[in-house]
Amino acid sequence: MTKRRRVPAMAPEDRRSALIAATVTLLREYGTAVSTRQIAEAAGVAEGTIFGVFPDKASLLRAALMSAFDPQPLLDALVAIGTQIELRARLREAVTTLRTGMSANANLVVAPRELMAEDAEFRERMMDGRHRISAGLAALVEPDRDRLRRSPEATAQLLLMLIAVSVHRGFGHGGELGDLNDEEIVSLLLDGLLVRPSPTASTESAS
Repeated sequence: MTKRRRVPAMAPEDRRSALIAATVTLLREYGTAVSTRQIAEAAGVAEGTIFGVFPDKASLLRAALMSAFDPQPLLDALVAIGTQIELRARLREAVTTLRTGMSANANLVVAPRELMAEDAEFRERMMDGRHRISAGLAALVEPDRDRLRRSPEATAQLLLMLIAVSVHRGFGHGGELGDLNDEEIVSLLLDGLLVRPSPTASTESAS
């Protein structure tokens, strides 16, 4: 039997952070069915240690979900993209960043309904996180406001919708947009759905 990896003694806040980090990883793999024994082994502590930090398993899972859906890492990544590069390239980097984050949490989408149904604070934090990410995207688009038919805020909302349906393949009608890649998402947003003929084809038809 593999022995549990023991970690050195930690300050209470560090121990709490280690338990949350281990739980986030396991939640993404197993969902809320993860056991406290699995969590303890992943964190390298005795199972009883969990209950010295959290009153029960549900409290730990709630804290882990709040950590998993914390928008700040995504917001920092969006800010790091900056507005100096061309709009299409800017949005492509943003889509890659957001799809990576959404994909990591794809299996957690239903978990909040099970654990947070009566948690008003969590619901408010989730809504606030969505608004902040949308605002971060709008800020990336803002320098090109005059080039777009819709406001940066509306553009950000449309982009988030496209990203969501590409990640959550069961969303909508049969998940037919699940094969969208980063490039196509940006193209759909900026160019629409019409297939444009190549310059060669246009020249030939004119002659």
